Amino acid sequence: MTSILFRRVQPNIVGTILRKNVEHIRNLSSITSTAEKITESHKYHVTVVPGDGVGPELMLCVREVFNAVGAPIEFDELLASELMPGRSSSLADIVASFRRNRVGMKGILTTPAISEGGDLMSLNMKIRRALDLYANVVRIKTVPGLKLRHQNIDFIVIREQTEGEYSALEHESVRGVVESLKITTYENSRRIAKFAFDYATKFNRKKITAVHKANIMKLGDGLFLESCREVAALYPNIKLETMIVDNTCMQLVSKPQQFDVLVAPNLYGNIVSNLAAGLVGGAGMVPGESYSTDVAIFEPGARHPFLTGAGRNIANPTAMLLCGVNLLQYLHLDSMAQKIEHAIATVIKQQRIKTRDIGGYATQRDFLRNILQQLEY
Repeated sequence: MTSILFRRVQPNIVGTILRKNVEHIRNLSSITSTAEKITESHKYHVTVVPGDGVGPELMLCVREVFNAVGAPIEFDELLASELMPGRSSSLADIVASFRRNRVGMKGILTTPAISEGGDLMSLNMKIRRALDLYANVVRIKTVPGLKLRHQNIDFIVIREQTEGEYSALEHESVRGVVESLKITTYENSRRIAKFAFDYATKFNRKKITAVHKANIMKLGDGLFLESCREVAALYPNIKLETMIVDNTCMQLVSKPQQFDVLVAPNLYGNIVSNLAAGLVGGAGMVPGESYSTDVAIFEPGARHPFLTGAGRNIANPTAMLLCGVNLLQYLHLDSMAQKIEHAIATVIKQQRIKTRDIGGYATQRDFLRNILQQLEY
């Protein structure tokens, strides 16, 4: 491994992804440089997978808000579900649509504990693998107007999501003994570390915390840490610290303001991002996004489909609406994104209309109606 530092340095991954994807979409749609000049014939095609539980109704909220601001978005909708496999589009069709449009929105897909036919790899995992969606980004930020234990939180969780414990490699070696393989590779560890440092550089973040359990998994998590340290040597202006995952969880609930950017392998990243979502209001408040070198997908940051809330008009649409905001920013439709984000922030800050998950009694439609009213001003 002594020769690793002398390998050719990759270009800025985050900048390359954003530039490559947006330029491709603009070329496909012949879109002019400013949102004001876009006509009905010039629209961005965005793949939409509503997901399970409250996903479909939340996606309808996004459509209404986009229509209210005149966003030039054409949704190509596909159904995907492991709960209703007979109604789900094929994996090939889903992947082809994301590859064609290069940008999409996705609700949360429920992964049953036991799948049909005993398939070990979930539909989510298959989509990520097929598209090589290796980087998941979740921003944890407090929103004024919510009564929370902690205020002034603003940090990023970056998760590697193609390997680790999610490799779907399990077998029963002898009766009653199951072996589950955790796969850690140098290439993927270095790639997510490079993404994290490029992200920190682009958005002026000063510290990265590498989350691990190398005290126990000395080879696998040790390789992840070694990759992070190798990449950190190329970014002298960004501080790297390492933290064991169990201590990370304790520090998050006791003093979350100490964090700036966290980078983690697959399972730890999932746990940390869901725990962190609870610090700022829960699953209904936190947006996320997943990236490959060719595709960007915007989806809620917490993995909770809220199956019991489907059709009851109670789900908080904020997370999905903020996914829409991030989508518009990604497409450089900044004025529309800012208008929607301001409307959401205003409704929450006024504290008159809040859904149950953030301490109120309003329905989903009440909350959305107030956002639409704000957009009229």
